Amino acid sequence: MIKIIKADTNHAELLSGIARQSFIESHAISASETDISNYINSKLTIAAFETELKDVNNHFHILYFNEKPTGYSKIIFNFAQDNLPFKNVTKLERIYVLEEFHHLKLGLHLFTFNLELSKNNQQSGMWLYVWTENQKAINFYKKAGFEVVGRYDFKISETHSNPNHQMLLSY
Repeated sequence: MIKIIKADTNHAELLSGIARQSFIESHAISASETDISNYINSKLTIAAFETELKDVNNHFHILYFNEKPTGYSKIIFNFAQDNLPFKNVTKLERIYVLEEFHHLKLGLHLFTFNLELSKNNQQSGMWLYVWTENQKAINFYKKAGFEVVGRYDFKISETHSNPNHQMLLSY
């Protein structure tokens, strides 16, 4: 059974655990072990999630499969960018599913949920950043209708950044 719930500050520890594990699973090869460790120990902490969850602009959701937390997402409505054609656009800031559940295609459920949420909030599209080496994710987004519209350097540490595509889906 698949269930998606809105997260609140009571979920900070759970989100931190999922975020840390899924970030390592998806990005560990993108930088040194030290850089990855420093990133998750500064950006994906319980305290960091508590702060993010208190911001009313951030909408976090947790994906459950058979009552087990398997992934999460974060979206922000009306997050315009200078290079985008409209202002009422959703940023899909994070969407992660633990690797052991990838074969179940649960990410599609979480993505579809967020897409509907965006549309129901009168948004004209959705945009995101995706690491240029994550071909699986790029293919997923292209299949969903996203197009590459720019680039962004995702800062892992003071000395390392990963090149990202900026992708946009208009609706």
